[in-house]
Amino acid sequence: MSMDNQVKFGAVDLAVLVVYLVGVVAFGLYMGWRQRQRSRTGEGYFLAGHSLSWFTIGLALFSTNISALHLVSLAQQGYINGLVYGNFEWMAAFTLIVLAFFFAPFYIKTRVPTLPDFLERRYGRGCRDFLAVISILNAIFLHIGFSLYAGALILHALFGINVWVSVITITALTGLYAAVGGLTAVVMTESVGTVVLLAGSFLITLFGVIKCGGLGETWRLIGEAGKHFPAATTSVLRPAGDPSGMPWFAMMLGYPVISIWYWCADQTIVQRVLGAKSENDARNGALFAGFIKILPVFVFVLPGLIYLGLTYQNPVTKTDEVYATMIQDLLPLGLRGVIAAALLAALMGPISGSLNSMATLFSYDLYRRVRPQASERETIHVGRIATLFGIVLAIVWTPLVANFKTIFDGIAMLLCFIAPPVSAVFFWGVFWKGASYRGALATLWGGFVICLTTFLLFYAPMDWAKSLGCAGWLDLLTWFDDCVVKAYYINYMVMSFVLFVICSVILHAVSRTHPDAPSAEREALTWAHPFDALKGEAWPGIGNYRVLAGVLFATMVALYVIFR
Repeated sequence: MSMDNQVKFGAVDLAVLVVYLVGVVAFGLYMGWRQRQRSRTGEGYFLAGHSLSWFTIGLALFSTNISALHLVSLAQQGYINGLVYGNFEWMAAFTLIVLAFFFAPFYIKTRVPTLPDFLERRYGRGCRDFLAVISILNAIFLHIGFSLYAGALILHALFGINVWVSVITITALTGLYAAVGGLTAVVMTESVGTVVLLAGSFLITLFGVIKCGGLGETWRLIGEAGKHFPAATTSVLRPAGDPSGMPWFAMMLGYPVISIWYWCADQTIVQRVLGAKSENDARNGALFAGFIKILPVFVFVLPGLIYLGLTYQNPVTKTDEVYATMIQDLLPLGLRGVIAAALLAALMGPISGSLNSMATLFSYDLYRRVRPQASERETIHVGRIATLFGIVLAIVWTPLVANFKTIFDGIAMLLCFIAPPVSAVFFWGVFWKGASYRGALATLWGGFVICLTTFLLFYAPMDWAKSLGCAGWLDLLTWFDDCVVKAYYINYMVMSFVLFVICSVILHAVSRTHPDAPSAEREALTWAHPFDALKGEAWPGIGNYRVLAGVLFATMVALYVIFR
């Protein structure tokens, strides 16, 4: 992004930015200090003493999910492809219903500190070790490393802030309250960040509509723009061959696979649910997050499409500059600081959450295996050291990210190839009593090898092959893209579903040939019938999770009908 397109700040904007940064760190430290006065146990530090309410859980789930890259890339996708990429936000609501109904009750009843711990109780120790290592690497290198570098680049592009100043400052300040305050500090600051993030993003939508001349004129301009840019429409369900490259069946097949891993089995996300003070808080917190996930389409994606309606006669040629150009054109001085604060919130939320989750995984799943006699105080101390180590490792890893021009697209695809084995093991683990330890272990290891090989051979970004000078690899990637992906619409989302089916076949085949001995504990972690999830104790009235889930489901169906 050129320096000419950097957002100009006024004194009020800078004041808002500084106040937010100082305020959120101070608030995080204070909330951590309060929790420390109440409890000095590992449960208090890593799981907020099981004190989190549904409201806090919902806000924190949303904040951990949204990074600075979301804000910029979704606006860019809105400008190029309309609302179709909003599916990644809206379809999450359905998975959060699955989390609330089928996974959260088991997590709360067993009071597990980590999801690898749950996997050990359902299957065995080997599954716990596999998931613990994968989850720690995922937290450090994907959730922290790539989010941090992407956010730093965005802050530099928008506001001219030096990349390394951003990396070191944001990581140090975020790590400070995450290490000192534990999950309580992380969740409370994430809750504040969610409000700031949504408020700042709403301003862009609001001023975009105002500049168009009202809602009616906004939709007219979007319609006019669609005549010149066929992919840029309000439809979220696209046919095969659509210019966006994301047909409806790819989303319907692939997204559930990714989202079961991400929303139901990723420690970085689900740790907020593990800290719930009751089963109903856990369930309703997940459902509340589902309601919040309705908003990103209107405050992250739609602004890009609105801006296309305003500029289609003289479109932005460098679409990665859409977000900065929108802020510059639509928002007056005095409000741009709110957007900067929103970007900081989108940066600090995922980083703090990932640091805390990584520390929890290291302390409980690795350190306590070596020292099972470790005291609560020692475990917390190790967790803080792990947090600091994660900070250093993420900073050291950051320069390597810059070696690949298309790293972000590559990582987005890579996630589709990490998810299938983990999703299969968790999904069948709670719905099929016959899923055995050997079957799960074979699925995790065998599925991981199959998925990674498929990604590297057929779906890796071509720039990776070019940068390594591998002509044969580049030829294979080019052939597969032309003859399979484009010809038969088998993009990485569809392939993720195919790999999930393969992993499921492995799990069923090995489990049937190598069944586990009967175990009451394992059977207690599997639903005898899916409808049993409806029989749990619920709060009265509107707080009943069954009522909330029904309203959320009906709302999402209505939105898909309207924007189909």
